[in-house]
Amino acid sequence: MVIFDWDGTLCDSVSQIVRAVQAVTLEMGLPVPSEAEAANIIGLSLPRAMEVLFPQEPPERLALLIEGYASHYVGSETAPPALFPGALETLHELRGRGFALAVATGKSRRGLDRMLARLGLEDLFDATRCADETRSKPDPLMVTELLAERGCRPQDVIMVGDTEYDLEMARNAGVASVGVSFGVHSIERLARHAPLAIVDELPALLDLPALSGSRF
Repeated sequence: MVIFDWDGTLCDSVSQIVRAVQAVTLEMGLPVPSEAEAANIIGLSLPRAMEVLFPQEPPERLALLIEGYASHYVGSETAPPALFPGALETLHELRGRGFALAVATGKSRRGLDRMLARLGLEDLFDATRCADETRSKPDPLMVTELLAERGCRPQDVIMVGDTEYDLEMARNAGVASVGVSFGVHSIERLARHAPLAIVDELPALLDLPALSGSRF
């Protein structure tokens, strides 16, 4: 099985997330995070992300930030964010090679399902996990639940992601990982977690020894 992160790995949605974070903080009179600061929390659950950005805020204010972020994010969706180049072809090729496909994301269940529906991808993935129904990355629970659901062993699974949170979650779950260089975190940050590889485009996954043949 190959587990993919969503934002910044399969979906080119980072700028939309950053704009929504900045909009809600401005609206609430808080210091507006820079693009880098706002992007750095992508991959975490929304509650955890707001705690990281605004550790001084009480729970009731964090709840308002979460609600406002969701409103700004959905309100900015004139069209669904695009998948990264080669994403769809890579997913179909992996499926053709016999791999199960899964998503483990910091998005909410509602947010992921809406995105999959708008992109026509509801039937492409065998299993998905969202941060609001389990624990935030880098806790391994999303991965271990996916393994249990699909009956997979850790050694038969690869996690693909663009952040340290993805790769640390994979390591915590005892599964291998691959980083992508075009998302949120730098190659240097990803390399700290000893991924099998760091690729510059999604089709390069197909050339990795672990994924180049039939079912891993």
